[in-house]
Amino acid sequence: MSGAGKKAEAGSPGVLGWISSACRFATDRNDFRRNVLVNIGLFAAGVWVARNLSDFDLMSPQPVT
Repeated sequence: MSGAGKKAEAGSPGVLGWISSACRFATDRNDFRRNVLVNIGLFAAGVWVARNLSDFDLMSPQPVT
């Protein structure tokens, strides 16, 4: 089944070729190093979102009501 995904589009330039190769890279179940890289990348993206896109600062003093 490893040869089923290898078509002529593997070398296609542009955004569509990049997206298809990234999806193939992320969904390959047989390569441990790729899975580790994908997991680290997802973790780093989650950390970035948690640090940069939050609306509130937990360390700032809260207003007195």
